[in-house]
Amino acid sequence: MMHGRDQSDSPVLAEKSANKTGQPAAESMERRGEAKGKAISSTTRRAQDRESVSPGLERLRQFVKVNRNVPLTALLHHMDVDLLRWSYFALKRNAAAGVDGRTWDAYGEGLEANLADLHERVHRGAYRALPSRRRMIPKPDGRERPLGIASIEDKILQRAMVEILNSIYEQEFLGFSYGFRPGRSQHDALDAIWVGISNTAVNWIVDSDIRSFFDTVSHDWMLRFIEYRIADRRILRLIRKWLKVGVLEGTVLTASESGTPQGSVISPLMANVYLHFVFDLWAQQWRRRHAHGNMIVVRYADDLVTGFEHEADARAFLADLRARLEAFGLELHPEKTRLIEFGRHARKNRKDRGMGKPETFTFLGFTHICGQSRRGKFLLWRKSRRDRMRAKLQEVKTDLHRKMHETLSAQGRWLRSVVIGYFNYHAVPTNSSALSAFRYHVVQLWWRTLRRRSQVDRTTLKVMLRLAQRWLPLPRILHPWPNQRFAVKHPRWEPGARIGPAGICAGGAR
Repeated sequence: MMHGRDQSDSPVLAEKSANKTGQPAAESMERRGEAKGKAISSTTRRAQDRESVSPGLERLRQFVKVNRNVPLTALLHHMDVDLLRWSYFALKRNAAAGVDGRTWDAYGEGLEANLADLHERVHRGAYRALPSRRRMIPKPDGRERPLGIASIEDKILQRAMVEILNSIYEQEFLGFSYGFRPGRSQHDALDAIWVGISNTAVNWIVDSDIRSFFDTVSHDWMLRFIEYRIADRRILRLIRKWLKVGVLEGTVLTASESGTPQGSVISPLMANVYLHFVFDLWAQQWRRRHAHGNMIVVRYADDLVTGFEHEADARAFLADLRARLEAFGLELHPEKTRLIEFGRHARKNRKDRGMGKPETFTFLGFTHICGQSRRGKFLLWRKSRRDRMRAKLQEVKTDLHRKMHETLSAQGRWLRSVVIGYFNYHAVPTNSSALSAFRYHVVQLWWRTLRRRSQVDRTTLKVMLRLAQRWLPLPRILHPWPNQRFAVKHPRWEPGARIGPAGICAGGAR
């Protein structure tokens, strides 16, 4: 039986193995372009990258690497004007305004004076957080998701706080945590799932969904988790303010007793901290102490996928997971949490038992299917979720109706950006049919819109196909096979990896 790793050697894809991993190659950060339209004093350096903002943060990272489990008592001095300026330029320019009504552009008109005043109030203890403005966002299933929109100063401070805390927690988080972390993306998590299921003896999948996670996070537990590493009372006071400030809906202010507003800048990091203690560390220990066979874990924010070699391990893990989450105020969604037979032998095993095809599971916008290659070998297929595609097409239809009387060039440019954006995410191997279907339906929607512009319409099919050929890109696979990209990002040849020829490519350390 293979044994688990220590926390310091946690892989990107957690697998029950005695092999340790080395450090992955450093990933470069893309520099942000300078903001346009604002005249900043020539003496002000418009710092857009982390290293130029505060060399102290790099020293903090190195200190945390060496001094594990040491409470950090002095952190607020890292929140200087340079970091606040960088945080301002890191925000979205066209984001909605909070309850203060100040937009990104409006705040930038007197940027240096505003930042100096904000810095002075924070360090003097006079800063007061404002309630988040609630906005309901439609979900693909027809329901609505509450979104909290913070004020511009709260956004700036939260973005700066994320930068400081990332310097600490990026040294602590485990390798199978992917959501909202620097240098990691949704496709990295998808690659990890693909590699884990394809290269490991995984026969059962626990597809877990935490019910209303962002609304049910316990503030008390959150603060206790943060206090385990952060002992600077001024930092803790700021975080407590953002958790407790409440939500303004219309003219009604609702106090926040639990949860963290979805859409706030700091919420994703807070979610990662919470689940790091509630799930990640626990899952790592469970794998080491209780699993009798192989086990893989991938988490993206509150989306959890775990794979097991043995059904008994999977059932025991699911039962223990329910109890673990309940102890911290969380609950698995009874309708969206499933245990399914899935893997390279699932199709044959179910056929021998006279059952149908293996069930599928969804993760980050894709349906994962037990498929076969042209040679008849097991191949994990990924298809765009149908409900998400329908929701996107409905959105395109609604926007096309509003743009009905714009010029063909304007419509074509907009639709091209929509199709390119969809392809950039969904153009993965085995998903060609979904890409073609999306483009086909966009063409049909465009044609119907053009034919409704006039009672005497002359937009024939030949004309429509010519327009589509001019403006809409043809579907093609843009992403490499997951095992290729996974091997590049997490090479197995680094010193100390000690991975045998038969071992899974489990990824690098955090």
